Amino acid sequence: MGDYRKLNVWQKSMALAAEIYRVTEKLPARERFALSIQLRRAAVSIPSNIAEGGGRRSDAEFRRFVDIAYGSLMELETQLLLARELELIDRGTIKRLLTLVSDTGKMLNGLRSRLVAGTARRKRRTAG
Repeated sequence: MGDYRKLNVWQKSMALAAEIYRVTEKLPARERFALSIQLRRAAVSIPSNIAEGGGRRSDAEFRRFVDIAYGSLMELETQLLLARELELIDRGTIKRLLTLVSDTGKMLNGLRSRLVAGTARRKRRTAG
């Protein structure tokens, strides 16, 4: 795949993870070892899985890690919605973070589609 660090989706997910770290620093102390840790783990998992998948030998393997990254993104979204419901993070910040989540999701879906198309092209070439 090449250098995963050049992928816009990896860069966007790194920015999202960094923002999650900044936001969770401001959570109440009672949440430092609960929701805060969950938010951070899910956020870090996204670029980490993109990086791991980018280091794999095939598009099919990479796609599997993109799928895992997407699952972590949905986990992060759910945790942010819970934080909003519990009023732990102000609505403006939540809105901004959910926009980043949505943008990252679209980018992950685009990458996944490209990986699926690349795998299909290779299969057609080897079958013919």
